[in-house]
Amino acid sequence: MFEPALRKRHKPPVHILIDLFRKFPFWLSLIAGALSATGFAPLGLWQLSLLALALWIAIVDSLESRKAAFLSGWLFGLGHFVVGLNWIAKAFTFQAAMPEWLGYVAVVLLSLYLAVYPALTALGAWWLGKGRPIVFVLAFAGFWIITEWLRSWVFSGFIWNPLGVIMVEGPYAFSARSIGTYGLSGIVIGLAGLVGAFITGLLNWQGRIIIRRAFDLIILALAATSLGLIGSFNDIIGDENDQPALDQQPKITVVQPNIGQQDKWQAGFEERNLSKLAGLTVRKDDEPRILFWPEAAIPDYLEAGYPQRYYYGRSPQLVRTQLASLMKPGDVLVLGALKLEFDEAGAPDARRAIGARNSVFAMDADRELLGRYDKSHLVPYGEYLPMRPLLSAIGLSRLAPGDFDFWPGPGPQSLDIGTFGKAGLQVCYEIIFSGQVVDRENRPDFIFNPSNDAWFGAWGPPQHLAQAQLRAIEEGLPVIRSTPTGISAVITSTGKIVDSIAMGQAGRIDATLPLPEKPTLFSRFGNILSLAFALILLICAIAIRLRAR
Repeated sequence: MFEPALRKRHKPPVHILIDLFRKFPFWLSLIAGALSATGFAPLGLWQLSLLALALWIAIVDSLESRKAAFLSGWLFGLGHFVVGLNWIAKAFTFQAAMPEWLGYVAVVLLSLYLAVYPALTALGAWWLGKGRPIVFVLAFAGFWIITEWLRSWVFSGFIWNPLGVIMVEGPYAFSARSIGTYGLSGIVIGLAGLVGAFITGLLNWQGRIIIRRAFDLIILALAATSLGLIGSFNDIIGDENDQPALDQQPKITVVQPNIGQQDKWQAGFEERNLSKLAGLTVRKDDEPRILFWPEAAIPDYLEAGYPQRYYYGRSPQLVRTQLASLMKPGDVLVLGALKLEFDEAGAPDARRAIGARNSVFAMDADRELLGRYDKSHLVPYGEYLPMRPLLSAIGLSRLAPGDFDFWPGPGPQSLDIGTFGKAGLQVCYEIIFSGQVVDRENRPDFIFNPSNDAWFGAWGPPQHLAQAQLRAIEEGLPVIRSTPTGISAVITSTGKIVDSIAMGQAGRIDATLPLPEKPTLFSRFGNILSLAFALILLICAIAIRLRAR
């Protein structure tokens, strides 16, 4: 008679997943990298980022050679940075008057370099922890912290979108007060790695693995929460001086004129642009306040002593008088403007400008300059041209317009603005460098971050804002942002946005300056804490590996 039909065996889901890993590990790594960037602003899909990271970490653990692990990490990084840094393509259309498609070529080229850092992480984790889940996750987190820190300073550094910033609105953001942004990135990696192991256990329905990974996740979550609490216990380690009451804090006005990059330096637009700024600065009361204008708010020079030909008929005295007319007695205006540097040869009026500084000036209502801060961390190919003689010879001087470069300032400084206290200054993208934004020996009362995000496309400004929020959390200081086109904002010392002006809108914010907090652990010791956390993770990974032998 008929033989009973053979039952078709179905592979368990975990085996299907393993098959995919084996057949398409590199394509999956690239896709996971692209998806991981959705956790950054403006999308803010940090849960999807965690799953994408979990997928990639599982892929690396499934690979059979160091070369494959490195390639997987490099492809992950390529997808991660191409998606996260897509706004740079828009910047090229302004900076070098190039077609936008050529800007995307620049994004890919930059990403090819930045992808080396995730590749090194994958290589290190595979070498130390392959086949040992807890060792692998600890090593992955430790190496990620180290390579992200390296990315902040190698070749002058470009640390835009550290992984920890996806948690700026999440439950573990306050861990940055103890271990910094890079340490927070390590926590994100740890969570993703354990999520991946937990999901693998579910797919394979291995009860022991499920319980073990669930327990590991709980322990990591409690550890991250504890780090946040430790970083917040400033009363234990802080100064004994009483904090001022909120009603004693200065009043502030933040101006956003909505002046696009295409109009900012156009000949004949100076008066119109100044009129926009002035109209938004008109005082509504007589109470002294700090007025904040954006980076390079005016094209005029505020310092006297330059050869007359550089003033183009608008002397510093005239410009300061115009600005002072917008102020009430007791006001201080803090604004971005340029400073020139001259050679010392020849007569005073014959001197030639040989450099410039991207500066922030503070001026009182009596037209006196209270101080100046010079931007320290300059943008390569934007504010200065590396190897200028060589690149100029092949026609690439247009990447950094002008006949000379900007010069860097000495680093973080606190500017004394009289009765309003001390301001820490960070111009534009300087604010992204964790641990490098405040003078620890002369701690300010707040950080002012004037910026020009007009050329940052749709994704750049909200990403810039998120990184400023993380600096506020790390340092325990409020951050004030004024930009030409958005996003201007007032941020508390806990990273909360009190008020903001959206992109593409003109407006002003009238507010009370948020209170500073006593110094956090991170504000006292900086990135040594991030690196110490990475070292602890790696030591634990090595110890567990040795014990398992």
